[in-house]
Amino acid sequence: MTDGLTGAANPFLRYRERLESYRPVSDGKLSDDAFVQVILALDAAVAQVEGRPDGPGFTATPLLDGAYLAATTGLETELWIKAEPGNVAGSHKARHLFGTAIDLAVTELVEGPSGDGGRLAIASCGNAALAAGVVAAALNRPLDVYVPTWADDGIVARLTELGAEVNRCPRVEGEAGDPAFLRFREAVAAGARSFSVQGTDTPTTFDGGRTLGWEIADQLLERSGRGPEAGDALYIQVGGGALATATSLALPEAALYPVQAEGCAPLRRAWDLLTPDFDFDGAAADPDAYMWPWEDEPHSLATGILDDVTYDWLPLLRLTHATGGEPVVTPEPVVVEAHRLAQAHTDVPVCATGSAGFAGLLHQMAIGRMDHRRTILVFSGIDRT
Repeated sequence: MTDGLTGAANPFLRYRERLESYRPVSDGKLSDDAFVQVILALDAAVAQVEGRPDGPGFTATPLLDGAYLAATTGLETELWIKAEPGNVAGSHKARHLFGTAIDLAVTELVEGPSGDGGRLAIASCGNAALAAGVVAAALNRPLDVYVPTWADDGIVARLTELGAEVNRCPRVEGEAGDPAFLRFREAVAAGARSFSVQGTDTPTTFDGGRTLGWEIADQLLERSGRGPEAGDALYIQVGGGALATATSLALPEAALYPVQAEGCAPLRRAWDLLTPDFDFDGAAADPDAYMWPWEDEPHSLATGILDDVTYDWLPLLRLTHATGGEPVVTPEPVVVEAHRLAQAHTDVPVCATGSAGFAGLLHQMAIGRMDHRRTILVFSGIDRT
């Protein structure tokens, strides 16, 4: 093993032995030194794309004491906030895609080029697309991005600057589901490689995402003297579901509370259909009976969690049930107020999507269902307004 990296600030170096992409090293097909060099080269390329030629690209993000925010909002819990807006491309999404990039690079190093032409594809309206743009540019691979017609012009301009080909996707009469996601699926069927943050389409997306949970666990121990333990709760915003799934996999001690807005809440609908038996094997055999596109036009200030299907719903609900949590549906006024409070009482420049987990916590308190000794939030997504 390469010396001096156990406490590395770069989470992909620090936790590399836990990554699924490390398996060729464990199997003796690749040396640890070679694996480290893959990470270092990709990270240097990310830093270059991000305009930080002296690096680093990825480094540990802060875990903040939320005592003041808790006190000002009446929350009787020890509150900790993982702040991701300063991460690569402004959110946690790059963790997922950098993990996928490592897997691609290591696989090609061990097995040789794939011969698929290298074209990558993603569907996203914001942070995931930007993260994909940065990481794809670092990989020097072409990227097709499928976005809704209302995608922010500034984000589209930045994607174009990064060399991505952006495709705006209007809704089609009689077609159910997100049109951007449907066009993305068509591109993958035609030969592009999935480079998304949905585990259903890109299984390796959980690998890098877990670094966020491992980081939280180490930082809790360092900051509070107590690592993750029973009685902790994790409130985390959910769109497609990969963030909550990956973080919970790395923090299994914490009860998981995935949060959606009332304007698009397919996850709670699936949970209610599973109650009271929670036959997950049966649900896996007939998934369309539990998860289908949200019928109404999705709407919320938290635009980044408006996936009309929670793509990774099944592993997410398994974890929610196993840890003793439940999905939370938050009224829109609480989503708006949570964002205001987060910006007023913390120094984190978080967007409304990124503070939606906090909205879920406030809602649970309001209805008398919040009783946690220690609560963890993930503020992710820089406010670009």
